[in-house]
Amino acid sequence: MRTRPLKVALLGCGVVGSEVARIMTTHADDLAARIGAPVELAGVAVRRPSKVREGIDPALITTDATALVERGDIDVVVEVIGGIEPARTLITTAFENGASVVSANKALLAEDSAALHAAAEKYGRDLYYEAAVAGAIPLVRPLRESLAGDKVNRVLGIVNGTTNFILDKMDTSGAGYSEALDEATALGYAEADPTADVEGFDAAAKAAILAGIAFHTRVKIGDVHREGITEVTAADIASARRMGCTVKLLAICERAADGASVTARVHPAMIPLSHPLASVREAYNAVFVEAEAAGQLMFYGPGAGGSPTASAVLGDLVAVCRNKLGEATGPGESAYTRLPVSPMGEVVTRYHISLDVADKPGVLAQVATVFAEQGVSIDTVRQQGKDGEASLVVVTHRAPDAALSGTVEALRKLDTVRGVASIMRVEGE
Repeated sequence: MRTRPLKVALLGCGVVGSEVARIMTTHADDLAARIGAPVELAGVAVRRPSKVREGIDPALITTDATALVERGDIDVVVEVIGGIEPARTLITTAFENGASVVSANKALLAEDSAALHAAAEKYGRDLYYEAAVAGAIPLVRPLRESLAGDKVNRVLGIVNGTTNFILDKMDTSGAGYSEALDEATALGYAEADPTADVEGFDAAAKAAILAGIAFHTRVKIGDVHREGITEVTAADIASARRMGCTVKLLAICERAADGASVTARVHPAMIPLSHPLASVREAYNAVFVEAEAAGQLMFYGPGAGGSPTASAVLGDLVAVCRNKLGEATGPGESAYTRLPVSPMGEVVTRYHISLDVADKPGVLAQVATVFAEQGVSIDTVRQQGKDGEASLVVVTHRAPDAALSGTVEALRKLDTVRGVASIMRVEGE
């Protein structure tokens, strides 16, 4: 074993960063044995140096992150500060000064992965980011390495624990969205500002990363169709239950049947209770990967939190340090397919549409005519009426999203349709 330690700089010492530092200290001997050399925490960049950080030598604390990554003796930079800047500049500066990088920064990777990979390749460094997608769940490395010889056609999953907790509570307790969000906040599953989670931004960033790796093409967060869960109601949950379904916020990345394009989308969807994702409860994540040779693979576990995310960071740290000792680098960007990302309008799926209509003869015929004119086939219809008003629930067969959008627009123009109460896709069948 090499006795000279590999030096690690830690950018950020919040929930995840402090746990990374703790594990590096308490498991130092094990990490050294697995790597083939000891690892040494050489510096920790933070914004508030006065904060007490148990187990970390105060002499390691600095507010000058740039100076830390420019030192020249740093072997690996662990970036857990998040956001676009200064993280992007710090990572590229680390590469320029001889360090490889382990990052948990999904927002940056989903926005600027190509440039980061290019910088890593230019300077012969590693860029690893297992922790950016699903916490402790090994997902990035299986896609980049274990399935490198296979053809992945679809990635489908629950990649945000906050939204899964909220929807699960709405389903199991009958709570409304606001009540479930309040509970998630009280338990620490939701941030004070939950926008990134509940509006689907977090899941969309992860979908972009997964699609890029799975399909060997460049997918940015702007390419991902995004819908959040703020419009999901208790009535939607109840309607799903009547269909033998539950509602989940899904990230879906697919290769087109002809292989000429890909799609990436995040939105709430009804899935059958028989589907394995329907049983994913609380704040857990689960992802299905469908490959030609391997078939269906499912990855399940805690998708967020200090310890789970730190586990993924440390796994990358070990891999990068091993590469450093072997004077090698791991896999970089694979974007050789250069497949275009198709717009949401071309995605083919099923829909559940709930309408408020006048309770009188001929309404159902008018609605059915609209669907027929738009080329959308109806699977089932359920109608309930009382005191001159009625609700009409239509479940379609598979059709392009653009056709469904045209159908809804035409329905709104009918005098007998008082309003479109809800629209939700049906997946997993």
